[in-house]
Amino acid sequence: MTVRPLQGPSPSEPWAGPEGGIGEEASRFVAAVRQRRPLVHHFANFVTMQAVANVTRAVGALPVMALARDDAEQMAARADALVLNLGTPTPERLDAMAAAGAVAAARRIPIVLDPVGAGATAYRDASARSLIERLPIAVVRANRGEAAALLGESGRTHGVEAIVGGPADDGEALAARLAGQFRCVAAVTGARDHVTGGTRRASVEHGHPWLEAVSGAGCMVTALVGVFCAVTDDHFRAAVAALTVFGVAAERAARAAAGPGTLVPALLDALYHLGAEHPRPAGRARGT
Repeated sequence: MTVRPLQGPSPSEPWAGPEGGIGEEASRFVAAVRQRRPLVHHFANFVTMQAVANVTRAVGALPVMALARDDAEQMAARADALVLNLGTPTPERLDAMAAAGAVAAARRIPIVLDPVGAGATAYRDASARSLIERLPIAVVRANRGEAAALLGESGRTHGVEAIVGGPADDGEALAARLAGQFRCVAAVTGARDHVTGGTRRASVEHGHPWLEAVSGAGCMVTALVGVFCAVTDDHFRAAVAALTVFGVAAERAARAAAGPGTLVPALLDALYHLGAEHPRPAGRARGT
């Protein structure tokens, strides 16, 4: 499986190498993260909070989760990226997200939005659109049902899962429409992932079917998008690199796992060891 650039990434800088390698471009992102160790402020949902933290740590970044408004504003003043996840929305959390987002916007650090469950309820739809309208979102990472809901279509999300089938579920077209309407990079994930930013487009063909049985796989992908956005101003390339790294790691993990239950710890191991030619700097603190 490969990363197929449609427009944008140069063929001289491949995203994925042979036999499951992450390639030169994605490898450079891993190296930058491990060198700089960015602080990523996650508004993770309560279901997947630990998974998000573990994935962030596995690639070499530092996760922090400040949820109360005052705490969130101060943390956003120090973070290198802000990731907003709507998996478990409440009025208080949404208020804190908007407040932290305003600080992040003033500092011009990237804001990544995961509209979990958009299309399932009017409350989630309104919450996602409110954040998009109020904040300069750098990247929206969504499944096909969520992407369609943000574009005003309904009936394509069951709970927080996408219902697929039909031309309206074309991930490439959804990504292009999202990017155009909201003026951001759009990453629409599924069996094949599609990333669009302005005139640049790429499709990513990495991953494993067992991910469909893992709660929070999408949240983990979004976390990596936030991590990679923290080390570059090119959010399109960051999103493509994040999807590539996660997909390749999942493929490697599946070779060592027996099913979804053992895939997650193997995935963390795979993320930790990806790009071994770029080890973590010596002398850093270990653990928490």
